[in-house]
Amino acid sequence: MNGHELAIWSMALGAIAAVGLARMADLVARPTLSQLQGVGYHASVFALVLILSGVASQLWPRVDPRVLHAALVLAGPVCVGVSNYWIRGWLGAAQRDRLMSWVLRGGAIAWPIAGVWSLALPSAWQLPAAATVSLVAGVLTAWLAVRAALMGDRLAPGMAAGCLLTVPAMAGMYGLAMGLPGMGVRMHAALALCAAGSNAMTGFALWRRDRHQWRTRSERRVSRFDPVTRLQGGASLVQKLIEAQRRRERTGRDGAVLAVLVFDIDRIAAQVGTAGVHEMFICIASRIQRQVGVVNPVCRYYERCFVSLVETIQSPSWLRTLGLKVGASLRRPIHVIAASGERVEVKADIGVGVVHVSRATAAVEDILHEAQRMALAARGMRSRAAILDPATGNIIPVEQADLGRRRGRHAMLAAGAQ
Repeated sequence: MNGHELAIWSMALGAIAAVGLARMADLVARPTLSQLQGVGYHASVFALVLILSGVASQLWPRVDPRVLHAALVLAGPVCVGVSNYWIRGWLGAAQRDRLMSWVLRGGAIAWPIAGVWSLALPSAWQLPAAATVSLVAGVLTAWLAVRAALMGDRLAPGMAAGCLLTVPAMAGMYGLAMGLPGMGVRMHAALALCAAGSNAMTGFALWRRDRHQWRTRSERRVSRFDPVTRLQGGASLVQKLIEAQRRRERTGRDGAVLAVLVFDIDRIAAQVGTAGVHEMFICIASRIQRQVGVVNPVCRYYERCFVSLVETIQSPSWLRTLGLKVGASLRRPIHVIAASGERVEVKADIGVGVVHVSRATAAVEDILHEAQRMALAARGMRSRAAILDPATGNIIPVEQADLGRRRGRHAMLAAGAQ
C-alpha cells in the first residue's frame, strides 16, 4: 500500500469514525439499547474497513501474519452476522414477516459460523470463501430491506441503499486482501467511497428509527397530534389505512387492525379527576405501542378509542398472541396522580377488537367499524380481546378462535387467558 492509498483509506476511516462519534454523542444525550447497538454497528464497520483495506497491517507490521490472515477471513462474515442480528430488530422483522425474521436470525448465526468454517479450508481458498459468504449475506440483507420497503417501511429504502453499497465495498476490499491485479488508486478511492457512503446511509437510517422510538417513548409530538397522548389523530389514521390497502394490492400480504375502547371513563374521572384520566390515556397509548412495536402506528381515533395498524403479520395465528398481549397489558393497574395530589391505582375498563385484514379491496370504514364492534363485544370476555371467527362469522374471544396451529408462546398465552 503506497502513500496515496493509505491516505484514501485513512480519510474513509475518519469519515466512519466521525459518524460513530456523532452517534456516541447521541447515546450520551439519549441512552437507549438501540443507540448502543448503533454505536456498536459503526465500531464493527470501522474494524472491518481497518482490517480488509490493509491499514491494520500498515499500523501494526509486527503482528503475526497468521493472526492477521485469520482476521481477514473472519472480518466480513462476523460483521454481516452481527449486522443481521441488529437489523432484524430495526426492521421489526419478528412482528412484520416470518421469512424476514427467520433469514436474519439464521444469518446472524450462520454467517460467522461459515467464516470459521472457511478457516478449515486450504489456505488459498480461505479468503475467496469468506468473500463469497460476505457477498451472499450482503445481497440477502439488501433484498430483505427492499422487501420491508415494499411492505410500507418508509425508512427501509435508506437501509437498502446502504446495504447495496456494502456489496461492492466488501467485494473490493476482499479483492485488495487477496492481492488481485488492477487495484489502482482510482479503484481504492471508489471502494473507500462505497464503504464510507454505506456506513453513512445505514447510520442515518438507524438514527432516524432511534429518533422515532425516542419520540414515541417520551411522547413528544407536534401540535397537529392529539394534545393528550401525542398520538396521531383520526384523519392521519384513515390516510395510513388507505395507503396500506394500496400497498396490499401489490404485496398481497395479510395485516391487522386493532381497536381499543376504554369504558366507564366517568367513574375514573370522579376518582382521579381529568388530569388523572389524561395520564391514564397516555399510559394506555404507551402500552399499546410497546406491544405492537414501533414500526406499527398507534393513533387516537377519538376520545376513548385507540387504533393500531399492523400492516403485515406472520400468520393469522399470530393475531391470537397479539390480541392476548395487548389485552393483558392494558388490564394491568395504572398509577396516576389524583386531583388531591396522591398517587392512585386505577384499572382501565377496556375491550380489544382484532380485525384480520386479508383483502386489499376491503373498505377502510368497514375495517374500522368491525374493529370497534369487536372491541365493544370484548368487554364481556375474560381476555378482553375479541376477533371474528373465520368459520362461523361470529365474534368470539381471541383465545378461542381457530386461526391455525398454535406453537410455543401462542399456546402458552392462550392457555393463560382461559
